[in-house]
Order: sequence, then C-alpha cells, then structure tokens
Amino acid sequence: MQIAELRAYCQRRHWEIVEEFTDSGVSGSKESRPALNRLLIDSKRRKFDAVLVYRYDRFARSLRQLVNALSEFDALGIHFVSLHEGVDTFTPNCRLVFGIFASIAEFERELIRGRVRSGLAAARVRGKRIGRPRVAVDRSKIAALRNDGLSWAKIAMKLGVGEGTAFRAGQASSKTVSENEAVTLFESAAD
Repeated sequence: MQIAELRAYCQRRHWEIVEEFTDSGVSGSKESRPALNRLLIDSKRRKFDAVLVYRYDRFARSLRQLVNALSEFDALGIHFVSLHEGVDTFTPNCRLVFGIFASIAEFERELIRGRVRSGLAAARVRGKRIGRPRVAVDRSKIAALRNDGLSWAKIAMKLGVGEGTAFRAGQASSKTVSENEAVTLFESAAD
C-alpha cells in the first residue's frame, strides 16, 4: 500500500523513479538499515534529486537522525518529501519547518552535553576517577622484545595493550630503565 501511494505521487508529479529503497524484514527501530544506508551513499553520489518517504518514521527513527539526513540532503541540493506529513523541502514553508526541527535537535544536543558535563563534575567531586583505567607495563620486557626485532604492533599484541601504550612505554624505557621496572600509563583513544 505504501509503495503504491508513493508511486502514484511520483506519477502525479511526473517524477522518474530512479530506485526504491525498501528494508523488508529489518526492524524499523534500527537507525542503520541496509537500504537506508544505500540511499544515503547514493545521495552523496547525486544519483537522484529528491527523496520521497511515506512518513518520517518510515525513514528516520529519531529527530536527530532526521535532521542530520535532511541537512545532508540540503547540502547536496536534494529535496525531501514526506507524503503523509505534507513536508516538501521544495517549498519555503517546509524549509522553515525543517529549520525549526534543526533548532530543536541542536537544543536537545546542548541539554544532553550539559547533563554529561554535570554528571562528570559530580563524579569527580565524589572522588571517582574518570577516563580509561591505568595499565601496568613492564618496560624491561618491552625493551627485550624490541631488541628481538619485534614491531610495536606485535609487542602490543603480546602484552595485551594498545600499540600506542607499548610505544610510549618503550620510549620511556629507552631513556632510563632498570631491571623489572614497571611504568603505569594510560591507554590512549588512538590505541
């Protein structure tokens, strides 16, 4: 029924249907769906000029996802039409509505960011340690493995730490290391 209505709308507007993106058998609650992902990739390749959906909730599962997709479409010059909500970004009124949606989504992001900051500050006041756990690394073992010709990646794998952690510990050990000395380092986000 939905596809028939969408096809009829395209026929009334004299639009050529380039492709139909349908996620059959995939939970609608998921933000990442195969056909939706293909649609977003094809939009970046400018394979079409407009996206027509039956309803918002058939396309996006959250206001954030909808606003992000519509922003992307707008930047690419692709129009968005939601058949049952009567939204058509070809018109100035609907572009205004989209702007309001975008403002609401930005406001929501700022509220969340503020709550996260407050939560982190409260945790610090209670003495909670924030961040990644510390990792003890035997620098003499790293130096020995490095002398055996192992790469940083292989040393990291052998010791069960990130490559950056192994490298930093190895650099520290090359400066001053005594036998069986251990150093405590943070795992970096790049590991």
